[in-house]
Amino acid sequence: MSDILKALSDEGVSIWLDDISRDRLKSGNLAGLVKDRNVVGVTSNPTIFAKALSKGTAYDDQVRDLAVLGMDVEEASRAIITRDIRWGCDVLRPVYDRTDGLDGRVSIEVDPRLARDTRATVAEARVLWWLVDRPNLFIKIPATEAGLPAITATLAQGISVNVTLIFSLERYGKVIDAFFAGLEQARENGHDLSKIASVASFFVSRVDTEIDKRLKKIGTDEAKALESKAGIANARLAYALYEERFGTGRWKALKDAGARPQRPLWASTGVKDPDLADTLYVDELVAPGTVNTMPEATLEAVADHGQLRGDTVRGTYDDARAHMAALKDAGVDYDDVVRVLEEEGVEKFAASWKELLDSITGELEAKRAGA
Repeated sequence: MSDILKALSDEGVSIWLDDISRDRLKSGNLAGLVKDRNVVGVTSNPTIFAKALSKGTAYDDQVRDLAVLGMDVEEASRAIITRDIRWGCDVLRPVYDRTDGLDGRVSIEVDPRLARDTRATVAEARVLWWLVDRPNLFIKIPATEAGLPAITATLAQGISVNVTLIFSLERYGKVIDAFFAGLEQARENGHDLSKIASVASFFVSRVDTEIDKRLKKIGTDEAKALESKAGIANARLAYALYEERFGTGRWKALKDAGARPQRPLWASTGVKDPDLADTLYVDELVAPGTVNTMPEATLEAVADHGQLRGDTVRGTYDDARAHMAALKDAGVDYDDVVRVLEEEGVEKFAASWKELLDSITGELEAKRAGA
């Protein structure tokens, strides 16, 4: 195991892999990353599955069987995705058992086309929960306005939730409220709170991409000096909010009833700007009780040359607030930035879902023609 990755874990950061594929599972690659790279969780999304299906032949046998059975593309997509997720859960199950359910989790996303439909999102979450049928599963629900009540309703049924697509501090506060309400309802419904887990996925690099684009358009020296720092500042302030809200009496009552905190998860931690250090969004977001989900390239970069220097989040809040104030003074509208990012995030995942369904449709038709 990399000494750097072990040191990162020792700081209280759970290392998750932001990728899953049939090839990775069949080859033992995921099991190897668990063993040698301290990976203790996996996240997935429609883009990851669309990419996985487009490469190689790992899905051919299953697609052929589904074609023979005459399954439509919606049924086939669920069968294909849930098989990978179930397999991933089994690979991570020893981690889940060893950490008493803290880690060893694998995330599956609800159909992104349902992001604006609360009732359908809850129904999809329930279906995925019983289809995969593994205790170490996370259902990913986007933090849209319609997603917030869906998060509460899903947790209230004892289902563990990974809240995704969080960009703004204001929305993160609502996510925490939805989490508290879900656990309070779960307690009333007779569920064991110690068995329910949640993470809140705060996106990082996409914030820099959008804000840096606006700073470049402003074009002043002052604006240039502010580039590539907003994503980290935003995430650090999210952790400050986490510390504040999980220090309240409302949380203490849930904790006393056996609840686990909803951990902040740093997502989108692969750098988009090649001029930035490839470990930036790991090195600068080290704090206890967090998760960092990384693409494999970022994971290997951290293992090779990560620059860890202890906790890099607590004690930085004043500087982070000052940076966000400077952005406002420079003419960057934060509220508009996070609105655009959420809309684009939903649209991109919906587009990837369509790409996935189109790919599966093509594969099903090809297998039927060759049968």
